[in-house]
Amino acid sequence: MAVSTETVMAIKTYQNQAEALVKNYLLADPFIPYTSVLGGIFACKVAYDLTQLISTFYIKAYNGLTKLQRIEWNNRGMSTIHAIFITAMSLYFVFWSDLFSDQRHTGLVTLRSSQLSIVGLGVSIGYFFVDFGMIFLYYPTLGGKEYVIHHSLSTIAVAYSMLSGELQLYTYMCLISEVTTPEINMRWYLDTAGLKRSAAYLINGLAIFLAWLMARILLFLYLFYHIYLHYDQVIQMSLFGCLLTFLVPAVLFIMNLMWFGKIIKGLKKALAKRL
Repeated sequence: MAVSTETVMAIKTYQNQAEALVKNYLLADPFIPYTSVLGGIFACKVAYDLTQLISTFYIKAYNGLTKLQRIEWNNRGMSTIHAIFITAMSLYFVFWSDLFSDQRHTGLVTLRSSQLSIVGLGVSIGYFFVDFGMIFLYYPTLGGKEYVIHHSLSTIAVAYSMLSGELQLYTYMCLISEVTTPEINMRWYLDTAGLKRSAAYLINGLAIFLAWLMARILLFLYLFYHIYLHYDQVIQMSLFGCLLTFLVPAVLFIMNLMWFGKIIKGLKKALAKRL
């Protein structure tokens, strides 16, 4: 059946209005932080539901779990997807993009930002909001006090960096540590599925050790060195920005060292049983 000219014109009008709404509001500079946060929250909902749907039909062990275990299973699927996204964004900005390059840009590296860097941080904040809410709702099933401390510091630092435009380089350096999240989640999946004695569990343990060493120990040492080299630029930020730059990575690094000690003990124990 032929479509009338009036219908075509009406559709075109609605399309133009929608494009104008997106351009003038959702993607306008003042609204980008808030739009990206909402986008992150929506993406978390989609990731949670997809994990539940796929696991129900394709993971045999899933249907035998308790209600709380299924909630944690879905939550870890959501966190894995976020970790892959933010790790890719962080690696791009820290190592490949010239946004924070000393050679290609003038001005303070601690005050640089872009629309894309703001969007990446906003999506991550959306995830932290969702995960924070679930941690409190099912406390302490999804994480104890250490998770509350970690998420509190991360949310404050990422939100400030997104809204102020300060210290985004160091924020993305810290967020590279999310590369360890998929391995940690896989460890829980294998354990819950009764595969703790499998070769996959041991290989995943080795992956956790290497990823943790690189992203949460050595990279943080490089971060501290970078702060030292750019100290004159760091102190030109606001007082709160300086406080976050010196405090948050230090606290996270201490927590990383404590967790790394537990990882080493667990890996030694697993290897001892194999030998």
